[in-house]
Amino acid sequence: MHPSLTDTPTPRRAATVHFPGEPGYDAARTPWNLAVDQRPAAVAVPRSVAEVIDVVTAAVARGLRIAPQSTGHGAAALGEQPLDDVMLLRLDELTGVEVDAEAHVARVLGGTLWQDVVAAAAAHGLTAAHGSAGDVAVAGYVLGGGLSFYGREHGLASSHLRAVELVTADGTLVRATADEHADLFWAVKGGGGNFGVVVAMEIALLPIADVVAGMLLWDLSRAEEVTRTWAEWTAELPESVTTSLRYMRFPPLPELPPFLSGRSLVVIDGAVLEDDDRAAELLAPLRALAPEMDTFSRIPAAGLLAVHMDPPAPVPSVSDHAILRELPPAAIGALLAVAGPGVETPLMFAELRHLGGALARPQDAALDRLDGEYALYAIAVAPTPEIAAIGTAATSEVVAALRPWSTTRTYLNFVDRSVDVATGFDAAAWDRLGEIRRSVDPAGVWVAAHPVGAR
Repeated sequence: MHPSLTDTPTPRRAATVHFPGEPGYDAARTPWNLAVDQRPAAVAVPRSVAEVIDVVTAAVARGLRIAPQSTGHGAAALGEQPLDDVMLLRLDELTGVEVDAEAHVARVLGGTLWQDVVAAAAAHGLTAAHGSAGDVAVAGYVLGGGLSFYGREHGLASSHLRAVELVTADGTLVRATADEHADLFWAVKGGGGNFGVVVAMEIALLPIADVVAGMLLWDLSRAEEVTRTWAEWTAELPESVTTSLRYMRFPPLPELPPFLSGRSLVVIDGAVLEDDDRAAELLAPLRALAPEMDTFSRIPAAGLLAVHMDPPAPVPSVSDHAILRELPPAAIGALLAVAGPGVETPLMFAELRHLGGALARPQDAALDRLDGEYALYAIAVAPTPEIAAIGTAATSEVVAALRPWSTTRTYLNFVDRSVDVATGFDAAAWDRLGEIRRSVDPAGVWVAAHPVGAR
């Protein structure tokens, strides 16, 4: 693909830099998760690759470390780290998408959101292994692996990465592929933001123009029946089906639609990569439970971004996560006991995502697979530190309740707090990541939410 997005000449200018106490600093330092209080030494906002190089060079010369960040999804673990000597590098103004329809590849600049990539790909009858929310940045999602509703058939989003361009700690722009800088390319496929500032990615697109997708909704009082049926159903599914199940609690807000406002629900959503008749056959056991709402139908692929009903705007939140090796009746009972009907809890969502299939098949990548059958994710709204503490306890309680069925691994894109980062990788990959980090960043310039290697 022609690298015009990064090669287009731009006037030489300086990136905008915000310092504490100056107008614009607070807005620039605030991530998507409004509960995270990042206070870096400065915030730089580059608009071109040249400006990124200038910022990196100047920051290193002044003894600062650098934390690249696009939207600030998943920022909590970064916010827990001391940032007194850190330049936060916000990439949300370095955006752009080019689609090579013939090659089925998208070239994406470093701060670009999934909604823009999906829209550009849809114009050519294509889509991508995107996340469940359109306002998530492509780079951070792919660097952490990337779990999509196409995942059981098409694997992690990082397996669709074809090239990455990043600025290293010495200000060099490096293009890494399977054939050049192969170790670095291997590391960024799931190894996070530990190796440089990603300014462009080339991603293989999927030849999907439309998809059977949607949600099934019941009152939370039906949670036990629905969850047990879903668990049995997922045990027999082909890889063409990727779904999640959530217990959802909504406050009585007028801006919410009536079917959500003030209600507690159990929802199954996802995508079925089959023709209409086969999709209906596969969905029949769930539809037999007479859902209150059933939106599963064939929709344009771009519509999949709206199916999961992720919050449309930044919210303050806390969360916890685990990967489950199985979901037997006893595990379902444990989940119901801490998050089901009749439980007084501050939880907003308690979610299970079905894994397996292509997600479990090893790839040549730092994150080579997701080793488990389900991903557990619990989240609570946290508008104040006091409420955040209550929410943290509630999300931790969900993870603790399912611990007997959990693996020792985590999926770091779902981890929004400080953890043992080594749990995101197998032992050999963890050791190799450390070696690569030390070779490309011996001074420990890069600050990531989930750091690998030693400074």
